[in-house]
Amino acid sequence: MISMVMVAVGVYARLLKHAEAAMACLAVDPAILLIVVGVLTFLITFCGCVGSLRENICLLQTFSACLTAVFLLQLAAGVLGFVFSDRARGKVSEIINGAIVHYRDDLDLQNLIDFGQKEFSCCGGVSYKDWSQNMYFNCTATNPSRERCSVPFSCCLHDANQTVINTMCGHGMQDKGYLEASAFIYTNGCIDKLVNWIHSNLFLLGGITLGLALPQLVGIVLAQLLINQIRDQIKLQLYNQQHRADPWY
Repeated sequence: MISMVMVAVGVYARLLKHAEAAMACLAVDPAILLIVVGVLTFLITFCGCVGSLRENICLLQTFSACLTAVFLLQLAAGVLGFVFSDRARGKVSEIINGAIVHYRDDLDLQNLIDFGQKEFSCCGGVSYKDWSQNMYFNCTATNPSRERCSVPFSCCLHDANQTVINTMCGHGMQDKGYLEASAFIYTNGCIDKLVNWIHSNLFLLGGITLGLALPQLVGIVLAQLLINQIRDQIKLQLYNQQHRADPWY
């Protein structure tokens, strides 16, 4: 049921977008990610649910194999991310830069970036000048956009007593130096902030990972136990049928 809700929300969010904008940033669309995760979750849980109710060995084996694959992929991602931390950092940087380029093309992506910059008190990937990669915030002299050399309002330092948000507070900030701009916006990039947050919350992330892994392991073990019980029942039924057909039984 949860996976069906995820798919429904993803499809609804996708349909609300303009076709051109949706195709422009297909690889970084949160709605697509929600649909894919929802569909995969539904297929896996459907196999487990129907397989256990109907005592279908094929569906139960599919369920167990999928859970095992997901568990191994999570384990491999964690190990590779730890061993190849530099490459992982480069991949994160690539994703963030791609999101910056398509900032104005996708409202969901825009809200996600704004939330991240506010939450981590950062701006751009490496620095606030990364926003020049976006065609609207580009700092070249030929850029006709009114947002030329600006940064999104989520980069701005906000006063707690401020009731009305000034969405133009980042206007012209890329023209300023780090020291001058730091009085108005966050100048540090989000990559370093994200890495520092991960390092300071390793126990929390480890607990979440363990909490996700345990149900998967329990599901794999229970599925295998049920498969073995069904096979034992089938063997017992065949044994009984053979002996009933025996005239000396």
